[in-house]
Amino acid sequence: MMTEKETSLEQIQNFKGVYPKQLWSLFFSEMWERFCFYGMRGMLIIFMTTQLAMQAKEANLQYGATQSFVYAFTFIGGLFADKILGFRKSLFWGGLLMIVGSIILTISPKELFFLGIAFTVVGTGFFKPNISTMVGELYRQGDSRRDAGFSLFYAGINIGALLGGYACIAIAQSYSWNLAFGLAAIVMTISLITFLYTQKSMGSIGLSPINSKNSFQIATYVGSLLAVPVIMKMVSTPSLTDIFMMLIGPAALLYLIYEMRTCTKSEVSKLIAAMIFILFSVLFWAIFEQAGGSLSLFADNHLSKSLLGISMNPAGVNNSANAFFVIVFAAIFGLIWVWLSKRNAEPNTVVKFGIGFIFLGAAYYMFGMLRNLADANAIAPLGFFTLAYFVITLGELSISPIGLSIMTKLAPQRLGGMMMGMWFLASAYGQYVAGIFGAAITNPDANASNMDKLISYTKGYTNLSTYAFVAGVILILISPLIKKMMQEVK
Repeated sequence: MMTEKETSLEQIQNFKGVYPKQLWSLFFSEMWERFCFYGMRGMLIIFMTTQLAMQAKEANLQYGATQSFVYAFTFIGGLFADKILGFRKSLFWGGLLMIVGSIILTISPKELFFLGIAFTVVGTGFFKPNISTMVGELYRQGDSRRDAGFSLFYAGINIGALLGGYACIAIAQSYSWNLAFGLAAIVMTISLITFLYTQKSMGSIGLSPINSKNSFQIATYVGSLLAVPVIMKMVSTPSLTDIFMMLIGPAALLYLIYEMRTCTKSEVSKLIAAMIFILFSVLFWAIFEQAGGSLSLFADNHLSKSLLGISMNPAGVNNSANAFFVIVFAAIFGLIWVWLSKRNAEPNTVVKFGIGFIFLGAAYYMFGMLRNLADANAIAPLGFFTLAYFVITLGELSISPIGLSIMTKLAPQRLGGMMMGMWFLASAYGQYVAGIFGAAITNPDANASNMDKLISYTKGYTNLSTYAFVAGVILILISPLIKKMMQEVK
């Protein structure tokens, strides 16, 4: 006989139409959390160069180190959610830590910068991977509507990213950095309240796998707090980040191999296919995430302040243009996949990844072209820069929401949180390499002219476009092999 929880889960997964109603609850909670996250991300490198007096090269490496820890902890957060806390408690705890981090930065952003960032890093690790996994559990295995659901969820993420990405940096530069960090704290509080109010409709999804009074849960809370000063030290010292990144990836891979010993041959094949997606995503994010690093500095120093005749903050446009285009086109992309699937004409996921890289390469080639469009003061048109972000968005929509979906399809249910964490761990390595790429394309001469700095950036972006094109072609060529490893998963 089915229990009430099992019946509730069955009712959730037997929804009519394209989207389950619970998706909207997760949509709004994630939207406000992403406001906080992208608002903070958009401020980081400009805050470090203008308020902490870091050189551009140093700031790029520092940015990469900070963001890599944010995403590395999503792997750890996913693991603890799977084994101890469950998704719901992980979300609540992570949200609290993010609020604390934002409040610390509101009070004293210069003096307590790395302490606030450390709280945010640990909090995001508990929050981010688990809400995505809960979205996956709204669908039965094999439900063709899953991609459309993740595409809509991804649009919700980007509403928050659009608002936070533009508002926080604009407020910081026009009024006060303290006020901008305070806004991030307020919206994160809204996110947490939204989740608490709506979780009652989630049935058994996200509940802890062990007794709520288990000492392992208390140890997890205490351990995460003890990790804060350690993270603060490591984030503030990029050389320690190098050591961490050399250890966390191999350790995660070894743990996955350990878990594979209880998997069937079919599950192992799917997990290997998932790892191929993960490895290629490292390069994608290393190029894409120049958005928060070198492109942020580029926008602040080398772009006009007018878009379609409207006065705009260039750094704010850099932080929010991608999100705007995702909002407009994500749901359309999802419905296109459903329409093609019904006609047996949908490209397989590997080809989608390859297409994403091709678009990414085209966008960075456009960034490289900006050196030919700049005036004598090394100021390039904001409109063409924004158009390149439209092309980037087409690439992202071919990869990121589909990537979230494919992790939930390929991973056995008992490893769902871990594999989602692995997906975000790949993003951590992408962020880490993004910092290295950003530092490499930054003119090392602090006294170089604005034009020399522009040329250095744009040459670097042209090189990155080549890497993206090559990766896309390789993925499309090997797609039949990976598709075979994925078996029935599409």
